[in-house]
Amino acid sequence: MRRLLAGLAAVVLAGSLAACGTDGDSGGTTTEGGVDKVKVGIIPILDVAPIYLGQQKGFFASRNIELTLEAGQGGAAIVPGVVSDQFQFGFSNMTSLMIAQTKNVPIKVVAAGVASTGEAGKDFGAVVVKGDSPVKTAKDLAGKKISVNTLKNIGDTVTRQSVRKAGGDPATLQFVEMPFPNMAAALADGQIDAAWAVEPTLSTIKAAGGREIASTFVDAAPNLTVAAYFTSGKLQETDPDLVARFTEAVNESLTYADSNPDEVRAILASYTKIDEKLRASLVLPKWPVQINEASVQTLAELGATDGIFTGTPDLAKLLP
Repeated sequence: MRRLLAGLAAVVLAGSLAACGTDGDSGGTTTEGGVDKVKVGIIPILDVAPIYLGQQKGFFASRNIELTLEAGQGGAAIVPGVVSDQFQFGFSNMTSLMIAQTKNVPIKVVAAGVASTGEAGKDFGAVVVKGDSPVKTAKDLAGKKISVNTLKNIGDTVTRQSVRKAGGDPATLQFVEMPFPNMAAALADGQIDAAWAVEPTLSTIKAAGGREIASTFVDAAPNLTVAAYFTSGKLQETDPDLVARFTEAVNESLTYADSNPDEVRAILASYTKIDEKLRASLVLPKWPVQINEASVQTLAELGATDGIFTGTPDLAKLLP
């Protein structure tokens, strides 16, 4: 998110790591005085504000976890880091996790990460166009060039669904891979016809006169679970106590963030370059503790329809 997420090559790498065997201690954690040192691979975006808040509020320390948050290039890129014990836990969008799971990469979701608000026009992810664009609805995107931060991932899936629901042909969309921060300029220069953007890029484009034409997460599924925290199958088996304590701390962090939006906006200053004015205007996502399994199933079905997966995601194995 933002949110969202880096490419199939990284997941293939994860598969290679798993195939080669990443032996070693259980997850690479070290314990000093009964405190587990834990590294979490995150994306420095709005979505992960709760874990920063939880670290600040002592939710992890109170469970004997010394937390280190390390930025990764995206959700898919974090997967091999978790599998190879570089991180004990990671944050990724659900599509990247399902892609990895269909490639038999040994990972397991342990906690919810972030969810859509479920309100069209008031969500943290959307397709936007220039203010004077002839594109008025998602149906008009047919044949147009649209930027996404990662090809063949969640951006493709939800954008195609918005077009499908509006009566357009999703097969005609031309996706262009581009980092979120580059999208505003590309849209202004006419390099692309539309951008699939999440906060803060979404608000940046709107502030420059851009216009939202589709709330893609909302179109995909009601109250879509967009991303989650996960660990390796090895750590799940070798240190279930640590996994349980981490999950409890994440859940407390999610609940706190959902109830304290002002603190969410404030904590963003500690790990992003979002200025104060923009932080005040951002549309915050929801941070429920429960994963909406029905919405993830819908995401899996849409991804399968669009050819994103090489196999069928096994949600029973992936989700808690």
